[in-house]
Amino acid sequence: MNLELLNHIYLELKTEELHGRYITNSHIQPCIDKLSKPIIKTLGYSVEERPIYSLTYGQGPIKVLLWSQMHGNESTSTKALFDCFNLLESDHDVAKRILERCTLVVIPILNPDGAERFTRLNANLVDLNRDAQDLTQPESKILRQIYNDVKPDYCFNLHGQRTLFSVGETNKVATLSFLSPAQDPERTLTANRKASMAIIAEINKLLQIEIPNGIGRYDDGFNLNCVGDTFQNFGVPTLLYEAGHYADDYDREEVRRFMFLAILKGLDAIINEIKQKNYESYFLIPENGKCFNDIIIRNVKYSDSNELVDIAIQYKEVLISRELHFTPVVDAISDLKTKFGHKEIDAKGCAVTTSGNSELNIGSEIVFVMVNDERILLKP
Repeated sequence: MNLELLNHIYLELKTEELHGRYITNSHIQPCIDKLSKPIIKTLGYSVEERPIYSLTYGQGPIKVLLWSQMHGNESTSTKALFDCFNLLESDHDVAKRILERCTLVVIPILNPDGAERFTRLNANLVDLNRDAQDLTQPESKILRQIYNDVKPDYCFNLHGQRTLFSVGETNKVATLSFLSPAQDPERTLTANRKASMAIIAEINKLLQIEIPNGIGRYDDGFNLNCVGDTFQNFGVPTLLYEAGHYADDYDREEVRRFMFLAILKGLDAIINEIKQKNYESYFLIPENGKCFNDIIIRNVKYSDSNELVDIAIQYKEVLISRELHFTPVVDAISDLKTKFGHKEIDAKGCAVTTSGNSELNIGSEIVFVMVNDERILLKP
């Protein structure tokens, strides 16, 4: 797969109407209306009666089921999917090959109520990714029904992850992460798990060119309540995709491009029938750590202590009037030598205070701090 060509296609066909992190049904509806080639269906309705759509592309023998925004605040993959749709609408050879070999059934937003509120949970405050067995929610039942109807050969479970994840216990951010979920408590390396591992290994090989040392792997502890574990348990190769952080990319527009590449490379690996024997390279991808905060202020004089401390700031994502705001919150005050900040500030032994000249405390919401009489804005 030609990386230079794919990047050119991305710039040419990116869905400009979708931008930022807050993506809902009202955002994607005009984009769906512009598409000409897919079979578009309303699969059912959410708790609050919002429609849940599927788009089907191609008539090939390999059936792939993809879904995004199972968690309503994880929208990066949704943007990338619409970029992929534009490719599939085009005359590019990449698109023709996918449409000839695959039937893609895609749910762009599985949890439209959570998307509307920008929350992980659905309107009943249920995590749909812990409802794979009980199927208590309409959204869970819709996903299971389309799984049963399509009988997919592969599943792509598209998610987003927080800014705290690192590649191993290092200062490298996990910009994308992947997992071949376990299908039993023993985490047996079955044929379908090896198949998904081999595909992830191929994706990793491509993405290392774009983001060297920027790919992580999730722990494969088994939980049959999770959708990926359940579908893997059914014997279908299932891949978990997680869109993470990239330098200064809080809107996740660069990460969107990486996810576009990762989805297409996953399909390419399937079409090329990547052999299961290549699965071992999957284990060379480092497991994710949790080594990052959004901001760390180093070498701070705090209270009456004679020792300097570090102050970690984490952004809380708050939806106000349908706009997403990043509110800085004090997350930790300690010796944070094993942690890294996406942005780091050296206080050089000075006290750090709020604008009202009061000390920072864990849980404090702040917009800027004073460091040696200098006002430093903390928002991205």
